[in-house]
Amino acid sequence: MDEKPVLVESRQGYRLITLNRPSRLNSFNEAMHLALRAALAEAEADNSCRSVLLTGSGRGFCAGQDLSDRVMGEGAEPPDLGRTIEAFYSPLVKQLRALPMPVVCAVNGVAAGAGANIALSCDIVLAGRSASFLEAFARIGLIPDAGGTYFLPRLAGEARARGMTLLAEPVTAEMAANWGLIWKCVDDQVLMGEAHAICARFAEAPTKGLALAKQALNASSTNTLDEQLALERDLQREAGRTEDYAEGVRAFMEKRKANFKGRT
Repeated sequence: MDEKPVLVESRQGYRLITLNRPSRLNSFNEAMHLALRAALAEAEADNSCRSVLLTGSGRGFCAGQDLSDRVMGEGAEPPDLGRTIEAFYSPLVKQLRALPMPVVCAVNGVAAGAGANIALSCDIVLAGRSASFLEAFARIGLIPDAGGTYFLPRLAGEARARGMTLLAEPVTAEMAANWGLIWKCVDDQVLMGEAHAICARFAEAPTKGLALAKQALNASSTNTLDEQLALERDLQREAGRTEDYAEGVRAFMEKRKANFKGRT
């Protein structure tokens, strides 16, 4: 058995969170769900943490739900999959989207089923060239969950979302980047280096402003233009009152690097 389903390392200004069930391609069971949500909550509670880097151990990022937890015997009562979504996947996606800091995801190897959609719920997604994204649900008679039917059409477009969903064919990392599904495809050997570099950059960034930008982007897909303009007004008012905004203006006028305090 794996020692811990999730590993956490504190770095300078950010946390590295690693899904750690490599023998099961980091597929989700209840223990991993609870450990991941606890790790994200601890990162949020730590004011010195200004971003999160999420990745997987071993040869893949995450294969989705561990189906061995759902093996049904002959004549057994079907499981209530809606309960699993309500209790675990939906709260996790909401938690990732609402974190008051950027979440970077480094996809190493396969991201399948809910694993693909958890990756897509992060703010910045990098994938190694050998990685792939697979909406595998149709292969077992299910629909995409963990936000898949929300993120796919918004990121990749309606036609590609339908193809990924109904055909359940893998999409390479390079294709995902070309489609706008992820931020960038990089060579496998530099994946973690680039992901850490982004988090190190966020560790010196105006975190409060980035959190407000996340809030605005999260709302944009359902707001009307008038509602979004009003939200931009309100959030910009809040951003303009932060110490980091004042420091950013001073640094610009003085032609020096800003020294942002982060989550204040």
